[in-house]
Amino acid sequence: MPTVWTTTRHRIDLSAPQVMGIVNVTPDSFSEAPTRLIAANGLQRAQAALDAGADILDVGAESTRPGASPVSEQEEWARLQPVLKAILTWGIPISVDTYKPAIMQRALDMGVDIINDVWALRWRASDGLNAEHVVATHPNCGVCLMHMNGEPATMQISPMRGDAVAPVAAFLAQRAQALRDQGVESSRVVLDPGIGFGKTVAQNFSLITGQRVLLELGYPVLAGWSRKCANHETEQYPRTEPAMIVAVEDTAGRILLGRRREWPEGWLSTLAGFVEAGESCEAAVIREVYEESGIHVDLASLRYLG
Repeated sequence: MPTVWTTTRHRIDLSAPQVMGIVNVTPDSFSEAPTRLIAANGLQRAQAALDAGADILDVGAESTRPGASPVSEQEEWARLQPVLKAILTWGIPISVDTYKPAIMQRALDMGVDIINDVWALRWRASDGLNAEHVVATHPNCGVCLMHMNGEPATMQISPMRGDAVAPVAAFLAQRAQALRDQGVESSRVVLDPGIGFGKTVAQNFSLITGQRVLLELGYPVLAGWSRKCANHETEQYPRTEPAMIVAVEDTAGRILLGRRREWPEGWLSTLAGFVEAGESCEAAVIREVYEESGIHVDLASLRYLG
């Protein structure tokens, strides 16, 4: 497995976990606001993530939360461009979360390091430009291929059925191989199982405990947990306890995606069976996923991103 993630301007050391800070420049992140205010707030969030210890910044200008509607290419770029123009001077790896080929091309032309695509480069624009081609023809950008069942607008209405680990692994292996067949080096590729993207709560947890299966594909794994992992039934509960950020073992070369959210209290029952007395939800998940897999985790040393 590669121990370095090759990207446009940076070779990211994966011998230890890296924290990816999520910067959403979308109206649903800031209530309804003019584009210039969305960009200004996005820059504030980017700086806050950097101050909190982010190693990579991932910027997205179209919401992919459950039920989200798509936005036009023009609107997405209007939100994204001013933020990228500023943060590309900060000297850290910059990722763009988009599935649109033209947005990818514009971002890469500006010098963006990583393309993070929830569609795993399957999107083809009406003019024939396809996302896979944009990444494959770039000399060295990094790419994160994510599994999503369905599409954001409907993915939690009709989530996957049955086991998630095997089909997710098979899909990601196929998408990675499609790039490799076009000459993309394996060191440029990272995989994301897409926790919360068209999956049930049980499937989300199975993908965390099944990360070893994904790692056997030979690529680092970006592990992200957020409120997107909750299906619509959990939204009725009041959110009270700070959310965990999934820990990763140092030797695995996995990327740690940080996003601060809050857990619905109802999730405490979902976690019943492995939440010990006095233990937080995040500690319970970390213990279940890693310590029961024979991996020691020092909770005191974990890095959290606000």
